[in-house]
Amino acid sequence: MIIISEINKKNYELCFDFDSTTISLWSVNQWKNELNKKGVKVFGLSLSNQVIGICSFQIITDEIQINYFSVNKKFRRKGYGTSLMNHVIKQCELFKVKKLLLEVSDTNFAALKFYRKFKFLTVGIRKNYYKDGTDSLLKEKIFTNQ
Repeated sequence: MIIISEINKKNYELCFDFDSTTISLWSVNQWKNELNKKGVKVFGLSLSNQVIGICSFQIITDEIQINYFSVNKKFRRKGYGTSLMNHVIKQCELFKVKKLLLEVSDTNFAALKFYRKFKFLTVGIRKNYYKDGTDSLLKEKIFTNQ
């Protein structure tokens, strides 16, 4: 059974441990800071009491910025990421935001295909943004019914 629940700010080590086994984006202190930022919500997707996906986003007035989105490699392409993104989109509707924003490497083809499915459009590029010299694509999804 899939359960999506909010992760308490005291559980920053859970987020760090998950991140360490997936995309290794942030240090333990960065996770601690993320969970303590104003307007940040972190959701974990669990299957049989195991966290297999995490999304962190920040609500900024009438926008939501996704800061972290990952699903454990073993569980990708099985619909779990879609469940997590659908939950984020429901949060956008709940908070009546106009835009959902994120950034992604221009070489992360699986993620680009995934975000295309949710009708994210590229609205900007940050050249040589990542340590490996790849560009970051700024993506947004507009909500017209809000």
